Amino acid sequence: MDLATLIGLLIGIGGLVGGFLLEGGHAGMLWVHTAFIIVFGGTIGATVISFTMSELRKVPYFLKVVFQDKKVDYFSVLESLVDTADKARREGLLSLESQLGEIDDEFLTRGLQLVIDGTDPELTRNMLEMEIEAQEKAEKVGHDIFITAGGYAPTMGIIGTVMGLIHVLSNLSEPDQLAGAIAVAFLATLYGVASANVLWIPFATKIKVKSDKSMVLMELVLEGILSIQAGENPRVIREKLMTFLPPEARQEAEQQRLEMGM
Repeated sequence: MDLATLIGLLIGIGGLVGGFLLEGGHAGMLWVHTAFIIVFGGTIGATVISFTMSELRKVPYFLKVVFQDKKVDYFSVLESLVDTADKARREGLLSLESQLGEIDDEFLTRGLQLVIDGTDPELTRNMLEMEIEAQEKAEKVGHDIFITAGGYAPTMGIIGTVMGLIHVLSNLSEPDQLAGAIAVAFLATLYGVASANVLWIPFATKIKVKSDKSMVLMELVLEGILSIQAGENPRVIREKLMTFLPPEARQEAEQQRLEMGM
């Protein structure tokens, strides 16, 4: 579980509900099933219209990305590339084929296979860059789905409120119930704005942040593979690849190197 996502949801929802309770309200006042159906049904429906079924089938995967804590281990991949470069310089590129089955990273495996097969360096770069671009586009779909839902939700909230007010105005014969009915009508707006800013937009942002980290890792692998193919010195490769790391990851990698005596 991604603790940042869980903590954020607890703080966001807890802050909204807690503030309302401190104002003297009670939790039951915040639940109206008709407003919930209008806002969430309308938001989901509009979002479904906006995308293809093949894209929407990936929603469970993107929700998993939001809630799953999958750390990007830059250091392990970097050291794997350096070790591979050292082996290639000592034993030749063909010697790398024996260790392909031991590598967990599919992108790295495919890149090394291109190198072993003697693919032209420029073609190797182009093929791997196209794969990175394809992966980036695939991840962007998740961001786009949730950011779209975040755009529709407040509008659906307003629609729900208008529908509620229409119902209120059609029953003016009972003026003593108007205040409560109007409050219920405005809950739809609350649902729309709150869901957009606590759920959908933050989910989209989390997917983008994690996708950006994955893209950095793939670019690091790409540069490492090309350096191995060019026969560069492993120490030079390590220093070159360190420049791809975000500041915090670079600091962590340096610390791990010191602990391992490198």
